[in-house]
Amino acid sequence: MIFDVVVEIPAGSRNKYEIDHNTGEVRLDRMLFTATRFPHDYGFVKNTLSLDGDPLDALVMLDEPTFPGCVVSCRVIGMFRMTDEKGGDDKLLCVPAGDIRKASLQDIDNVPSYELDEIKHFFEVYKTLEPGKEVHGGAWVGHEAAEEEIKNSYNRYNGSH
Repeated sequence: MIFDVVVEIPAGSRNKYEIDHNTGEVRLDRMLFTATRFPHDYGFVKNTLSLDGDPLDALVMLDEPTFPGCVVSCRVIGMFRMTDEKGGDDKLLCVPAGDIRKASLQDIDNVPSYELDEIKHFFEVYKTLEPGKEVHGGAWVGHEAAEEEIKNSYNRYNGSH
């Protein structure tokens, strides 16, 4: 399954950008209150609706950061299931669809455990100092469960538009 991810936040940034889905403008939502930085490019899968009412979130493992608004053709290798103050807030872990350097990454088990731990740690602490925000632990699932959530998110989107 290949799909487009719209990058909102490049890897290494503390700035939390969001793309306004009505105007297409990139807006600075806030700077992260913690000293953490996004571990990979972060954005959303186009034309999806996740359980929190937003498009389905995605991290894209790239060798260099891109920029807000960049569209990357991706395939999913896993998903981090977590919740925040609004409820379910799953995060896909993706690689560029045509990148031969990432060809060995087919499922979550192919990603080094330390890298998965870094990503998990980021999502567990990145909202810690923000008033009214909270994150509850999560767990990694493989690409099959992630693809199922993508399909469900497409269906939710199509049912609401």
